Amino acid sequence: MKPLPKIMVAPNGARHTKSDHPALPVTDVEVVETAIACQAAGADGIHVHIRDAGGKHEIDTGHYRAILDQLHDATPDMYHQVTSESAERYTGAEQRAMMRDLVPAHVSVAVREMVRQDSDWGEAQEFYEWALASKVDIQHILYSPDEVRGFVSALDKGLVPGKSHLIQLVQGTYAHGSEGQTALSDYLAELDKADGMTFDWMLCAFGTDETDNLARAAKHGGKARVGFENSFWNKDGSLADDNAMRVREVAAALQN
Repeated sequence: MKPLPKIMVAPNGARHTKSDHPALPVTDVEVVETAIACQAAGADGIHVHIRDAGGKHEIDTGHYRAILDQLHDATPDMYHQVTSESAERYTGAEQRAMMRDLVPAHVSVAVREMVRQDSDWGEAQEFYEWALASKVDIQHILYSPDEVRGFVSALDKGLVPGKSHLIQLVQGTYAHGSEGQTALSDYLAELDKADGMTFDWMLCAFGTDETDNLARAAKHGGKARVGFENSFWNKDGSLADDNAMRVREVAAALQN
């Protein structure tokens, strides 16, 4: 399992459009250009979302293969991770089918999208076992300390195989930014309860607290995901010019 990058840029996400920010990359050409600029700014990984011809989020296998080829050519040293996000367009079965077809080296998967009800655990377990055997590195997305607790329980029960796992912790929300966010220590306290497991974890955060929250995560041994998927804002409250500006600020904060 390859370690997570120190700084992963998430430049667009599934829902934002150019009406939210004119520098948001939507087309494949824009995503590749953003990857190049963000690598120069200090990012060593990119979290890839793709859009269909109408600008809507999609998880099409052929489209993913095409953009991954372009990214490998343009930024061969970067960590290229695709998303399996449903964005209320795809079922768990459709998400799993895409990943089985694509067999990506790196993919993010929200546990709550794989297991929407307890009866989903059978298919989810089979999928997680396939991913491990196929050397597909899954970064498990966990949105709250409760979700971390549930994931640790699934590890204890053997529902998710393996002893080493990649984790994406989400602090704050798309709707409310950093308002009412849960302390990072609450997430980490739940991870610490996993017996015999090792975690390589990353944080994403929202709003003007994004930079400080990511720097705090680094002090606790975490990695950083930054970019317009989660926030358009610099620490001082100003609107960032582009994703590269956000990467530069976070890279400087981590270095300091």
